[in-house]
Amino acid sequence: MKIVSDSKNLQILHEDNHIIVVNKRVGDIVQGDKTGDAPLSEIVKSYLKVAYNKPGEVFLGVVHRLDRPTTGIVVFAKTSKALTRLNETFKNRATQKTYWAIVKNAPPKTEDTLVHFLKRNTKNNTSKAHLKEVPESKEAKLSYKTIKKLDNYFALEIDLHTGRHHQIRAQLTAIGCPIKGDLKYGFDRSNPNGGIHLHARKLVLTHPVTKDLLEIIAPVPEDVLWKLV
Repeated sequence: MKIVSDSKNLQILHEDNHIIVVNKRVGDIVQGDKTGDAPLSEIVKSYLKVAYNKPGEVFLGVVHRLDRPTTGIVVFAKTSKALTRLNETFKNRATQKTYWAIVKNAPPKTEDTLVHFLKRNTKNNTSKAHLKEVPESKEAKLSYKTIKKLDNYFALEIDLHTGRHHQIRAQLTAIGCPIKGDLKYGFDRSNPNGGIHLHARKLVLTHPVTKDLLEIIAPVPEDVLWKLV
């Protein structure tokens, strides 16, 4: 999957002296990996360097990540002070994260709270959701509600209570609702762009420096299905 963004077409959702929040696109990797593709962090650095005519190296701290095939809100720190405080905020779960997903089947209930025990398989980079605790598993909890029935799919809104590896993807698959395009978790075909229909829609957090309460909403991708939600 090739990266699709550059610093000229970044969608910036919020920026101030301490943080910058962008709407990640399908295919962007938040931080560099073995693929060698330019990560979103470097793209944001390029933007900052040009926008503010900064000589030398630009500081940018990676606070959290989104899976490569997903879209939506990603927060970066522009100062070391902001990075330290944001790291604490995310570590302590002092944020509200809301995701939207488009799934193949109707969930068993229109809304519910799911609790599973996720065990990660590092060989194939997946997590499996178990109803009971198994060795090396971690508790995973989320709440969902159906927000719209589409022609052949269902749109769900998900509030995360924990932040486990591939948590939403694994837990929705466990209730028979694989996310559209997610071959790794049981959907029957991939999306043309290689992404999946999982979008980090809203983030509520306390600003690391001003202490203001920020509510950030990311517009959905330019996609026929998303536009129906």
